Amino acid sequence: MRIIHTADIHLGSPMNSLPKEVAETRKGELRNSFARMADFARDNGVKVVMLCGDVFDRDDRINVHKNFFYSVVRSHPSVDFLYLRGNHDRTASYEGVDIPNLKLFGTSWTRYSYDNVDIYGIESCDENAVSMYSTLSLDPGRINIVMMHGQVSDNTGKDLVCIPRLRNRGINYLALGHIHVPSYTMLDERGVYAYSGCLEPRGFDELGPHYFNLICSNGKLYVKCVPSAERQIMECSVDISGIKDAYSAAEKVRGQVQFNPKFIYRVNLTGEVDCDTDLFEEDVTRYLKDACYYLEVKDRTRKKVDLSVYGKDMSLKGEFVRYVTESSEYTDEEKQMILHCGLKVLEGEDCDL
Repeated sequence: MRIIHTADIHLGSPMNSLPKEVAETRKGELRNSFARMADFARDNGVKVVMLCGDVFDRDDRINVHKNFFYSVVRSHPSVDFLYLRGNHDRTASYEGVDIPNLKLFGTSWTRYSYDNVDIYGIESCDENAVSMYSTLSLDPGRINIVMMHGQVSDNTGKDLVCIPRLRNRGINYLALGHIHVPSYTMLDERGVYAYSGCLEPRGFDELGPHYFNLICSNGKLYVKCVPSAERQIMECSVDISGIKDAYSAAEKVRGQVQFNPKFIYRVNLTGEVDCDTDLFEEDVTRYLKDACYYLEVKDRTRKKVDLSVYGKDMSLKGEFVRYVTESSEYTDEEKQMILHCGLKVLEGEDCDL
């Protein structure tokens, strides 16, 4: 038997960290990834897709996203979609929806059985945040999968998954949603708990590859990560110390970063410079814009401080530089950052920390 574990689709996400035109394209690519995953399930003998919360980005989802989701589920009748709601779509209503292969959960434990596998799920709320653990009853002779949505914790609470209270309960696989980065951790001698991550990255806090988990049951469980994202979002830093102009900075970036034309990148320019970098972000972006799908450049450089200039300066800047450089409270790296930001502020400029 084959089962897919995924979560945090976030259909309808505004993707505010990206420019509007890029965000609109990414919304379509996110829908494509969900449909492509459903096609994979149909074409590879998958019986169940476990959706562990936040299929929609908001409860008041607009019809285009709702209808898309229902259409994909209806068009794959050989696959059961087990939908457990998360914190983003907790109050979503499904009244009037009659789709035989869309299976839902509530605030008490619900079980769906397939061959030798039992799949349990519960949606978190204030009333069951503590009691849910004592009401979970599993058959140790079966393969037991448990679906939940929340942050793993040593404590109980709404939107928390208390790992200590789930150990040694007969769980083979604890399928989680809420964290958008994939992870896989031992629960106890019998089982594991896993976040599948989201299908598509939506911003620079969701870097790297993304997957859905393919679970194969043949007496035991085997898990394979299947790549799902149309694009990856990457972040890297390039030290441009000593660079005098934006074109040279762009060439150094080009020499150090192996750009994939399909990916989205944020490049942080770092190091000490003794030239004006006010236009570096704009100019470097323009020089490199064809290297990848979308590029964002951030100027994180520090203005090189010539201590000999300020050493005898009786101005506020001089007092500031002398105080920082003579202090024993900070490391050399911290001193450079403090000097960089402080001098920018004293010159009437904004300081981006």
